Amino acid sequence: MSETTYNLLVVDDDERIRNLLRQYLIKEGFIVSTANGADSARKKIQLVKFDLIILDIMMPGDDGLSLTQEIRNNSDIPIILLTAKSGTDSKIEGLEIGADDYLTKPFNPKELLLRIKNILNKTIKTDLK
Repeated sequence: MSETTYNLLVVDDDERIRNLLRQYLIKEGFIVSTANGADSARKKIQLVKFDLIILDIMMPGDDGLSLTQEIRNNSDIPIILLTAKSGTDSKIEGLEIGADDYLTKPFNPKELLLRIKNILNKTIKTDLK
């Protein structure tokens, strides 16, 4: 990874997934914040400049798709949707509303890491190898 430290936000209502992702991504050199839902994520997005958001689709209250649309209306922060919804229609909907990538659960953390690095390389124009 390069000398630059990237700030990520993991949004998922499943505490176990949030904590596992946080620990894994911190070990990989990222600064990681977490949110348990859309309201908490909105507050954190207002306070911190994130380089990328990992966002669950199925959450109580506002779902990840509506939050993605809201973020897209105000920002170009890269978003990876992380969800149990594996159908083609769900993937298409997520990508159409502005997500940069879509990964289904269960997932391999290494695959998520590679997708994060790929997006950051393209959006921030920095070599993360």
